Amino acid sequence: KYRSMRYRRIYKKFCFGKIIAGGSSTKLMSFSSQLRMTSKERRLLKNLSLNIFRSDPDPCTPLSHHPEYKCQNWSRQNVLYFSCNSSFNCGLSYAAVPLYRMFCQSYSYGGTVGSGHDADKVETMSKVHDRIIKIRFNADTAASMRWNFRPQQTEIKVIPGETALAFYTARNPTDVPVTGISTYNVIPFEAGQYFNKIQCFCFEEQLLNPHEQVDMPVFFYIDPEYAEDPKLETVDTLTLSYTFFEAKPGLKLPVPSFVKQ
Repeated sequence: KYRSMRYRRIYKKFCFGKIIAGGSSTKLMSFSSQLRMTSKERRLLKNLSLNIFRSDPDPCTPLSHHPEYKCQNWSRQNVLYFSCNSSFNCGLSYAAVPLYRMFCQSYSYGGTVGSGHDADKVETMSKVHDRIIKIRFNADTAASMRWNFRPQQTEIKVIPGETALAFYTARNPTDVPVTGISTYNVIPFEAGQYFNKIQCFCFEEQLLNPHEQVDMPVFFYIDPEYAEDPKLETVDTLTLSYTFFEAKPGLKLPVPSFVKQ
């Protein structure tokens, strides 16, 4: 654009004039009237001043210091940031179920089996016969879940160190296949670390065909250390509660209530 000698000469006059004018197109045009220029050169200078002052970066200053360049650069950075953030949230939502399962298993939240508790302990643990614990069973479904879900027993009595077996029943009353996934809680929450499941159906997707019904077992035991915890000295009733959700892409399972406190 400025390769010809005439344009270079005009451009030099323009930069020199702009320095004196202090960045004002009005002052620059007033100053240009004092320069020895042809009418054609003056019109070109007028176009240069209008374009550069109003829209284009100032050629007399570094491009990175120009306000509009900074605004455009800021916009590009924000677009990149929000794109990366959206991708991260999308990936996290798909990983919510396994991450939640690992979280609960690591800290014994939601009644999951904590570190140091496994099925092998069943063979060596001692029963505490002088402590009887009543286990109540509860079943819920999310608002969008179309299953019928209920426990087969309302309550059973166990002692610490003794294994027990309970059943839940799920039925799909619709005319289409529905896949569900469940979470659970143990109430009171302090007892969750002692409520150990050897086998259950939580955190696993369950597909039920139209009008299909299945029985879901829960095989568990109460750790004998339950009887030695002073915080649970007067707690003789626990509630095992399951909630089924319809398994969909991006589903985020809820965090146990006691974690939010």
